[in-house]
Amino acid sequence: MSGTSKLGDNLSSNHKTNEFPLPPPSLETQNCMMKMVLTELRVQRGIALPMVAMNLAWFAKTAITTAFLGRLGDLSLAGGALGFTFANVTGFSVLNGLCGAMEPICGQAHGAKNFRLLHKTLLMTVLLLLLVSLPITFLWLNVDKILIHFGQQEDISVEARTYISYLIPDLFVISLFCPLKAYLSSQSITLPTMFSSAAALAFHIPVNIVLSKTMGIRGVSMAVWITDFIVVVLLAIYVIILENRKVSMWKEGGWWDQRIVDWIRLLKLCGSCCLNTCLEWWCYEILVLLTGHLTNAKQAVGVLAIVLNFDYLLFSVMLSLATCVSTRVSNELGANQAGLAYRSACVSLALGFVSGCIGSLVMVAARGVWGPLFSHDGGIIKGVKKTMLLMALVEVFNFPLAVCGGIVRGTARPWLGMYANMGGFYFLALPLGVVLAFKLRLGLVGLFIGLLTGIVTCLTLLLVFIARINWVNEAAKAQALASNEQVKEIPKFDAERTN
Repeated sequence: MSGTSKLGDNLSSNHKTNEFPLPPPSLETQNCMMKMVLTELRVQRGIALPMVAMNLAWFAKTAITTAFLGRLGDLSLAGGALGFTFANVTGFSVLNGLCGAMEPICGQAHGAKNFRLLHKTLLMTVLLLLLVSLPITFLWLNVDKILIHFGQQEDISVEARTYISYLIPDLFVISLFCPLKAYLSSQSITLPTMFSSAAALAFHIPVNIVLSKTMGIRGVSMAVWITDFIVVVLLAIYVIILENRKVSMWKEGGWWDQRIVDWIRLLKLCGSCCLNTCLEWWCYEILVLLTGHLTNAKQAVGVLAIVLNFDYLLFSVMLSLATCVSTRVSNELGANQAGLAYRSACVSLALGFVSGCIGSLVMVAARGVWGPLFSHDGGIIKGVKKTMLLMALVEVFNFPLAVCGGIVRGTARPWLGMYANMGGFYFLALPLGVVLAFKLRLGLVGLFIGLLTGIVTCLTLLLVFIARINWVNEAAKAQALASNEQVKEIPKFDAERTN
């Protein structure tokens, strides 16, 4: 021990006098670092890959629904698509955003082995989402009046109301599905969600065939929430089996142990998580609306819709990476392992940038064949090729941006993402896109340049926020949030621990 100390003193002295440079890291140190990175990647692979499959199943369900709407005719397709967009903006984005608060609370609670907090957070979130679904239901019942007021055609608006009225049960199904999914993923359990989503997807096509023939657009709408309900039932059964198998978890209780402080903490996180999610979702919807005001609106909207369909496929990977890093960071902070949380964040960021480059290259490679899959119009196919080049550049930054969002959620500071989204998307991307598209007449290209600028700004802001995080302090906060007992003393060199 004394020899090591003397060696360190000598190196320090030599460095100060500039006699000898510091030696490079030894081969043993490099191997140790590589092993730690590979271990982290293996852990994240086990969480992220099932999440990717689950998200792809969700997007496949949406594509199948759109295909069955198209078989019913142009009016049903237009009304159903409009209704689904309205449902996403006013309903599903809100519920998903509110449920985002479960990630830091349950993740840190799992790391701290505080099962009572896990249980009561699950129940509180379900109750909150069910309560929020009531005013959303009233809004959906008046969707035709709202759409007509904003200039949509009456026949399409009425058809949208028919579709969305029969989709209302999905609000209450999603109010159960999102918390159950978050409850399991916060414990790094993702395989049940993947298998249940795959099983439900297998039923989605036959259910659509039967209901669309007998009930038309109402049947297609009902098939959506029936499929989601199958997933909820399967997940609920698994959670009950899991809790019974782990007797200690079940005996911990805590289901009805809610206090005012718990509700206040949950609502604070829910608000910022919801705004963070909605601001990002709404920006893309506003982009579609702005495209509808271009001079070549019909072609531009078609091009944008086709390009965004490819982006949705990549988004399933982004969302999985974000959930994965949120789980890892929150688990390690809850276990008072600031060093491991920092390592997980760094590895995930590197993975985000690599995935962004891969996703960008895949989009560039697919731009020649993607357009003809959706349209035979030469102008649209040419526009898709051109726009996918710009979108490919956007994806390079989109992936690490999603990972940064997961990191700030894992540290229970989602308002950082909210500030970044507000500044990047609404104070820069949309105004700049409008100027470039309409004032300088760059059209859809101008909108995408604005979007790219906004995303780069968001990413830069979040990277600055993350670089300033004191991980030891965050671990202390996690102990205060998730542990049964307050932490009296934080190890000074906790951030340097590797196990």
